[in-house]
Amino acid sequence: MFIIDIMMAISNWLWGWPLLILTSAVAVYLSVRFKFFQFTRFGHAMKNTFGKIFDKGDGEGDISPFQACCTALASTLGVGNIAGVSVAIATGGPGAVFWMWAVALMGFIVKFSEITLGMAYRERDPETGRWHGGFYWYVRRGLGKSWKWLGIFWAVILGCAMVFAPAVQANSVVEAIPGWIVGVIFAVIMAVVLVGGIKSISSFAEKVVPLMALAYVIGSIFILVKFGSNIPHVFAMIFEYAFTPMAATGGFAGSTVMLAIRWGLARGVYSNEAGTGMAPLAHSSSSANHPVKQGLWGISEVFVDTIIVCTMTALVVLCTGVWTEGGTGAALTATAFGAGFGNAIAGTVFVVAIITFFAFTTALVNVYYGEICMTVLGGKKFILPYRLLGCAFAIIGSVGALSVLWNLFDFFFGVCAVCNLVVCFLMRKQIGALINDYLTRLKSGKWEPTS
Repeated sequence: MFIIDIMMAISNWLWGWPLLILTSAVAVYLSVRFKFFQFTRFGHAMKNTFGKIFDKGDGEGDISPFQACCTALASTLGVGNIAGVSVAIATGGPGAVFWMWAVALMGFIVKFSEITLGMAYRERDPETGRWHGGFYWYVRRGLGKSWKWLGIFWAVILGCAMVFAPAVQANSVVEAIPGWIVGVIFAVIMAVVLVGGIKSISSFAEKVVPLMALAYVIGSIFILVKFGSNIPHVFAMIFEYAFTPMAATGGFAGSTVMLAIRWGLARGVYSNEAGTGMAPLAHSSSSANHPVKQGLWGISEVFVDTIIVCTMTALVVLCTGVWTEGGTGAALTATAFGAGFGNAIAGTVFVVAIITFFAFTTALVNVYYGEICMTVLGGKKFILPYRLLGCAFAIIGSVGALSVLWNLFDFFFGVCAVCNLVVCFLMRKQIGALINDYLTRLKSGKWEPTS
């Protein structure tokens, strides 16, 4: 427990001013250097991502650009969007929502950059013929072999996080459906899908993720229309308490500005994963014929995850007023939907169904990310044991402690984010060159494969 206490202490410190300053500095610098590409080309990004979901891609790759995005979204759209947002509000107050938005807007350019680098420096596995890319590859190939140690370090940290990622997901589902049987079901189905590799996972994600996200947004809009008169007051609270402390009210213990920042930032990054370097592990399998083309999906991904889905959760929780009753996590979200639907059972069933699918797909993709880390660290012989261990943690998580799991995840994500943000800054010239090449090709209409 001593080691865990140290990790939790580091996590609480890291997710305060240190990561806020680092994330802001890198995001603002990249935004200025690239002439606010993520905003000036936002319409272009939407048109060439969601507007081309049936595009199979004109380059080499294992899956389509849309499938790659759905696989990454399967990881980001999870417990963080439902339970995590409620944890942030219950601990940091309404002001935490503002900081989630802030980190999302900063995350546009960061996630775009890391995915673009992942595609640019990816490699084909000589044995399987599958494409792999991400932090390890763009560090080793883009910064040189003298930086290889950093890529290995990042893979170790992420591998540790991902192996017990299913524990966090299963634990949050158990909040709504008590019983270790949830973990067993998670473990069995995960094992079946993981056997098929990236194609099986992407095919599953392509069908489930858009459907569940749409259902969640529709359910949220129904409640927001019903409680529409509360929306102006909710937005006023979000902006006011992002910069001023909030006193205790009802079951809410009160919050400081630092708590709002800490929980808003942590839950925002955990939800959309921008800056952690995880998304390129999925996107690098895309058949897009230019790195920037796939990078555009990163902008769309953060927009859907945080600006749309996380905001839906936050507004429902705040508009219904249940956030002051002392609840937290998935239970608080379920209570909010119950109040919104006018039926506690209906709200619980709705949230449980959504969070179960989101949690499962997140756990599935997280273990796949860990498998890629194992490939980096020791080859394919570790993949099967890693899968089994990941599935076992789903069962362990069904009887675990939520607060401890969240804090440990914050520690691992924080370390990964620091490493990746620094590397994105160091590789700013490479990112800029790729953007210029893309804009030149866009103007000329020449799209020969670049990898």
